[in-house]
Amino acid sequence: MSQNKRLASGGRIDRKKVINFSFDGKSYKGFEGDTLASALLANGVDIIARSFKYSRPRGITGHGSEEPNGVIQLGTGASTIPNVRATQQELYAGLVANPVAGWPSVNFDLMATLGKAGAMMPPGFYYKTFMYPQKLWMTYEHFIRKAAGLGKAPTAPDPDTYDKINHHCDVMIVGAGPAGLSAALAAAKTGARVIIADEQNEMGGSLLSTTQTIDGAPASQWLQDTIETLEDYSNVIVLPRSTVMGYYDHNFLAVIERRTDHLGEISPRGARQRMHRVRAKQVILAPGAQERPLIFANNDIPGVMLASSISVYLNRYAVAPGNALVVSTANDSGYQAAIDWHKAGRKVIGIADSRAESNGELVEEAKKLGLKIWFSHAVIEAKGSRRVYAATVAPINAEGTQVTGTSQNYDCDIIATSGGWSPVVHLSCHTGARPVWNDDIIGFLPGKTVQKQHCVGSLMGQHQLHDTFEQGLATGAQAACEAGFGDGSNSIKVPSVDLVKTGQAQALFLVPHSKSVSRAPKQFVDMQNDVTAAGIELATREGFESIEHVKRYTALGFGTDQGKLGNINGMAVAAQSLNKTIAETGTTIFRPSYTPTTFGAIAGRDTDSLFDPIRYTAMQSWHEANGALFEDVGQWKRPWYFPKPGETMQQTLDRECLATRNSVGILDASTLGKIDIQGKDAREFLNRVYTNAWSKLAVGKCRYGLMLKEDGMIMDDGVTSCIADDHFILTTTTGGAANVLEWLELWHQTEWPELEVYMTSVTDHWSTMTISGPNSRKVLAKVCDDIDLDKDSFKFMDWRSGTVAGVKSRVFRISFTGELSYEINVQANHGLHVWEAIMEAGKEFDITPYGTETMHVLRAEKGFIIVGQDTDGSVTPQDMDMSWCIGKNKEFSFIGKRSFTRPDTSRTDRKQFVGLKPKDANVILPEGAQAVRNPNESIPMTMVGHVTSSYYSAVLGHSFALAVIKDGHNRKGESVYFPLADGRTIEAEITDYVFYDAKGEKQHV
Repeated sequence: MSQNKRLASGGRIDRKKVINFSFDGKSYKGFEGDTLASALLANGVDIIARSFKYSRPRGITGHGSEEPNGVIQLGTGASTIPNVRATQQELYAGLVANPVAGWPSVNFDLMATLGKAGAMMPPGFYYKTFMYPQKLWMTYEHFIRKAAGLGKAPTAPDPDTYDKINHHCDVMIVGAGPAGLSAALAAAKTGARVIIADEQNEMGGSLLSTTQTIDGAPASQWLQDTIETLEDYSNVIVLPRSTVMGYYDHNFLAVIERRTDHLGEISPRGARQRMHRVRAKQVILAPGAQERPLIFANNDIPGVMLASSISVYLNRYAVAPGNALVVSTANDSGYQAAIDWHKAGRKVIGIADSRAESNGELVEEAKKLGLKIWFSHAVIEAKGSRRVYAATVAPINAEGTQVTGTSQNYDCDIIATSGGWSPVVHLSCHTGARPVWNDDIIGFLPGKTVQKQHCVGSLMGQHQLHDTFEQGLATGAQAACEAGFGDGSNSIKVPSVDLVKTGQAQALFLVPHSKSVSRAPKQFVDMQNDVTAAGIELATREGFESIEHVKRYTALGFGTDQGKLGNINGMAVAAQSLNKTIAETGTTIFRPSYTPTTFGAIAGRDTDSLFDPIRYTAMQSWHEANGALFEDVGQWKRPWYFPKPGETMQQTLDRECLATRNSVGILDASTLGKIDIQGKDAREFLNRVYTNAWSKLAVGKCRYGLMLKEDGMIMDDGVTSCIADDHFILTTTTGGAANVLEWLELWHQTEWPELEVYMTSVTDHWSTMTISGPNSRKVLAKVCDDIDLDKDSFKFMDWRSGTVAGVKSRVFRISFTGELSYEINVQANHGLHVWEAIMEAGKEFDITPYGTETMHVLRAEKGFIIVGQDTDGSVTPQDMDMSWCIGKNKEFSFIGKRSFTRPDTSRTDRKQFVGLKPKDANVILPEGAQAVRNPNESIPMTMVGHVTSSYYSAVLGHSFALAVIKDGHNRKGESVYFPLADGRTIEAEITDYVFYDAKGEKQHV
């Protein structure tokens, strides 16, 4: 198709570079510099979408991120992206775009027949209509979900890559319009590190389409010179195509740079998008303002557009999206569209100005051009279905609340509307500041903030270009000064720009109709969510008075545009309905993201193995070479067991257990979490986070500790060793290491910042191998000659520093098997060497490597718990018969202690830690099996506990289990029963949880 709406000249497009693209299966042409929206308008495409609820035809309304209708599906297959704004997507060769709604097509949508019954679909009709019969809800849900949504997420892996980069800067500037650019110039001149980001592909903001001159030359000349100047500064980073999607505490900003979105469906080079994570000393917000439409009947018909967007398409893209224009405005800004339209050679039918008069310069220029002006009039209704064909214009009263005379229809195919300008306060809200209504600018201004933040330009209601430059330069210099650069004075000359005299704007939001709001044709407030003025009034009549409740009941401000065009109009309608002012009604708070953000950009390269990396110990190659099978524990690959040819798993476990109990076994324990804790208050800190006491633990000694959550439930356990008086090594469970470190930092930073203590994860720094069994001392003696291993010199729960296999080591005499055991810790790079040396030394004792499954059997025989397996977040130390591990005389309490006094934690029928011995010695109880006291009780049976760990023991000669059973400590010797899903019921005797070496003599030899 020909570009029948393209002007013969003008614009910032490159007419020599023709670009072919398709939309909704049809081929079109555009130029380099076009957005998809401008190219579609140039080709005369009116309908690009169907509305969310009523399936009404929708066309382009705006020209930037405020666009509510032009949301399209971009690309194909694995590279497809939903929720892309046609107004922000640059045209590239071969671009494929499709509507996100409309069946069988966007031009002929069968769902539109339902939309004609709009009166039967008021706000909340889903809740009211689909309640009964309840059994049909799944059927209802299927059709509701089919009708909902704005596009489809890809189902195949994304072929593109994304990345992240971290920045620290002195001044971060959001928005590269006249205010932002001038602020950047002033800040950069002081030597401050400056980052300036703007969501458009070109810097300049409103200067890209303005007809004003700067220093007597076109604005484009000043713009080009300024950008070149900034790019020449080594201390300035210029980020076009970069949306600041979130502004967070402590001046942290997330910026999404679309690096190759304009080059093709799949990135031809490098990352498609990049997230810049910026920490700034000072932030200057200069995002500008967005024009606010007027609400009138059928204002959603294709051909109804923002007045400023008409000027942008004319001046920047050389597109006239129609032939005959009617303007409806409540301020002078609407006149600019009429003037630009007239100068482009198109017909202006007239300008309906709701005000009684205006003496502004643009009004006077329109009069000189002979344009027809209807003061005290407004467009009250658009006529048309698939495209505007007429505007109904009527006189209204001074307050803008009533039609005062006879209306008249004027033939036209485009209606431009301007209700004023709304400062883009979104980012200022992200950190919790609530916007403040200002009657002078008829809009919300940024509220009070605790951030080191400055606001300039249209964001503060400043629309005069000269004043914007002046304010931007002053603010840039001041922000740099507060960041430590310059004296705060601006030395750059303010560009010369003529002041434009303007008339007083009118606070008009909902244009009156000859019929009541509920009877008039639909007056759309939020076009993306089909929220009407009548719907908002209905919500207030039904009792929703808070604007937050109105939002959620009607969906006002939901969706991908986050109420950029509709929110203030919606608040005004709600305020009028509630007989309140807008200031009294207030506003909702905007949240990140400012515009839709891909998950890819947020994730960056943290996907697949980088998202959940596989961690290996230094001995991984040895384990693989010796036939180990592995299990995942946290992110670690841990040897599960070491089968020999022909062995079953149980046979392997029997061999490994017997070897360890009778001679010596070796375990790779490198994965245990290790946290290095140092500082003069380290002991006090340990006293507070552990249940037992640490004040008197001597250097060279170790102690087992329990860590609780605030509710008194066991969170983690491990052995902590005293390296020096102010230095400890804390060990955690493998899977709990990261959570424990985060937990410790949380309490230190938020509750006890006065404590001088420092924590560092050193898990990866050390390789740990545990040798256990009667011959472990003999094996260690062969590779270590500088530590006295005598049982009286090196006692249980001691540690020593020495040399093992020629490598400096820390050797701990602690045991998780109940046998004589040594944990040998060496610098990780030497782990494999030391492991191999120990294996060689242990040959004469038939040293046997064992994995995690044998470790579980050995520790369970001793009744040692594993947090997360034998505990489930609902058991206390008392439940686990570990009252011995609770300090009784601490000066300061410990986390979780208060919860011991709760009635719930002192119940006698709580689940308690016990052992189980099945009546059939060869039957292994399934872990998780539920215990009942009466196997003949009818279903639902009364469950009294469950199995936490269960194994067969070659040492004991029978199966056994650990469990938590209600009042279990007082029921030893009784039987409990375990009904299984296969119909069997297994009987087991409640026993003590220690099955092997009850007196603990073997670990002390």
